[in-house]
Amino acid sequence: MTGYADLGTREPPAGAAPGAAPGAAAPEPVPGRTPARLAWDRFRRDRAAVASLAVLALIGAFAALAPLWAHLTGHPYDATFPRTGLDAGGRPRGPGGGFPLGADQLGRDVLVRAAYGARISLAAGIGAAALASAAGTVAGTLAGFAGGALDTLLARLMDMILALPYLLVAIMLATTFQISSPAASLAMTILVIAFFSFAAYGRTIRGQVLALREQQFIEAARALGASDARIMATEVLPNLTAQITVLTSLLVPASIVSEATLSFLGVGVRPPMPSWGSMLGEGGEQFRTAWWLLAVPGLLLLATTLAFNLLGDGVRNALDPRGDRAAAGR
Repeated sequence: MTGYADLGTREPPAGAAPGAAPGAAAPEPVPGRTPARLAWDRFRRDRAAVASLAVLALIGAFAALAPLWAHLTGHPYDATFPRTGLDAGGRPRGPGGGFPLGADQLGRDVLVRAAYGARISLAAGIGAAALASAAGTVAGTLAGFAGGALDTLLARLMDMILALPYLLVAIMLATTFQISSPAASLAMTILVIAFFSFAAYGRTIRGQVLALREQQFIEAARALGASDARIMATEVLPNLTAQITVLTSLLVPASIVSEATLSFLGVGVRPPMPSWGSMLGEGGEQFRTAWWLLAVPGLLLLATTLAFNLLGDGVRNALDPRGDRAAAGR
């Protein structure tokens, strides 16, 4: 017979948590979540950012299917249809019939041209943002981490670029080189936008690197004998991932607007290749009698830039929720 003293000395069943009642099952371990998973969970709770991502996906699909729209309508983007696209008075026909979004002043299909224009605008915006991001990250990291004469040289170079009026430089380049090829003019437009965008980008990265350079983990890596190049590659750049992602996502809409501005002024992508900016420029004179010539590219440009801006805000809040809480507490 077991005595009362033995009742308090029995061992708990195998697998039971310390302090748990005898016979109770051990609780299941709580799975950990990586920083990327936490950021994704915060992002998908942001309805504006998710809706913006869906809008951008639709616009991307609209641009990718541009040849399909041309095939279904039978209207190439550079073909004119004066008999069906213009009325008896020579005015553009409105949406309906063989032209779902109407025709322009030359009888060209606005739907097909808007789809091909989406390709140009997205290519210019994403391409210029990628180039500016790469150049600005390299220049800002080198300037902030190296310091001294190199920092002074790069900082003054970026200040000089920020002081230049990019519209005048773009007009000068277009006038000097007389580029007539649409592909070459698109490449020149991307290079001009990236050149004038990387300076502000680099200044922001430089400020972040200056703050990181004084952190203890940088001093520890240097004390262990790591070279400056290794520290920048393994310690500095990984800590700039959030800032680089946010800055790039916000730079894309600015680049799209810059391309539209250059094309509107006639120094961007050369005809017959359409872009939203050139469509706005060409349709300005016909706006009173053909509202769709400005409404279609204008609404597409507005929706794209707004979606990219909201997406950038969502990415920033997902990667750095402290900034959002700090802003809410002010």
